[in-house]
Amino acid sequence: MGLFDKIRGELIDIIEWLDDSRDTMVYRFPRYQNEIKMGAKLVVRETQNAVFVNEGRIADVFTPGTFTLTTQNMPVLTTLMGWKYGFNSPFKAEVYFVNMRRFVDLKWGTGNPIMLRDQEFGPVRLRAYGTYNIRVSSTETFMKEIVGTDPLFQTEEITEQLRNMIVARFSDLLAESRIPILELAANYDELGRFATDRLNTEFRNYGLDLSNFLVENISLPPEVEKALDARSQIGIVGDLSRFTQFQAAKSLEAAASNPSGGAGEGIGMGMGFAMAQRMAQSFPAEAGAGGPPPLPSSAARYFIGVGGQQVGPFDMNGLRLELQSGRLTRSTLVWRDGMSSWEPAEKIPEVASLFASTSGPPPLPGSGV
Repeated sequence: MGLFDKIRGELIDIIEWLDDSRDTMVYRFPRYQNEIKMGAKLVVRETQNAVFVNEGRIADVFTPGTFTLTTQNMPVLTTLMGWKYGFNSPFKAEVYFVNMRRFVDLKWGTGNPIMLRDQEFGPVRLRAYGTYNIRVSSTETFMKEIVGTDPLFQTEEITEQLRNMIVARFSDLLAESRIPILELAANYDELGRFATDRLNTEFRNYGLDLSNFLVENISLPPEVEKALDARSQIGIVGDLSRFTQFQAAKSLEAAASNPSGGAGEGIGMGMGFAMAQRMAQSFPAEAGAGGPPPLPSSAARYFIGVGGQQVGPFDMNGLRLELQSGRLTRSTLVWRDGMSSWEPAEKIPEVASLFASTSGPPPLPGSGV
């Protein structure tokens, strides 16, 4: 190799980056000991920016396109290096390519449960998770605040910090929203939009833009979900006594189809007759076979307002329990059938009597009190 070939091999003629990954945000061009030739080609592809750095300071930033490097299109670097009257010799500078495309399907989730108070279930613990997208919105801010001199900066180096920020702000947002647990699923989109608005200010401090923030699931602890499932099953069954009768009939049918013989048959038949007798006693009597059905209850049913929510209905005993628990006070709004509007409890005579009954007995005659 001749001297000219050796010198030419140390000079860089083309500066470009072909991104073959899905998670690289910043890539430093591997210059090593080579110098950049004045007049070299710089190729900046779509979704890329090229940043020239001189002695730790950001100089010129190139957007997509193909450039022939001259002092005319590197004004900042020309000033920093003192090229006052033009320059044609090789020079040294660090070149970083910043990936400006959108990075999608990044995960976030709560490491620990979010503690909050629900109007119906009381204190509960919730977990939440989802995905979000980010892109670099300010090349210079991202380089200064996050990347520094990292030659290969990937999403995994910042997603942990972003996740912590997201969880902190989302936990606060969820507690402030006061959305009932059973209505959270209907508000995932709204929570995502509110979280995006709140988080974007902090993301932009890093030179990033947050978009498409998705809440995929907000869940209760497994034991609470089991209790909620049981409660739902009872609601679906409706009349629990009839459900018990139905289950007993199915058991009787299964016993009758059991092919075991001998004493087992006798035991099965005895159990069957006993179950049949119990079912006959528990079913309502046919018309004309027994007494009349019980009279319908004529007791008034009351609703009360607690925390801006309608609760009830209650009979007088139920109202007495609400009074003892502290949820019913003299100023609590109460309504029953026949009233045109809600009224304070102390304005309704039959409800106001409950407060009088809690004041204790009058003093004994002659006690001097």
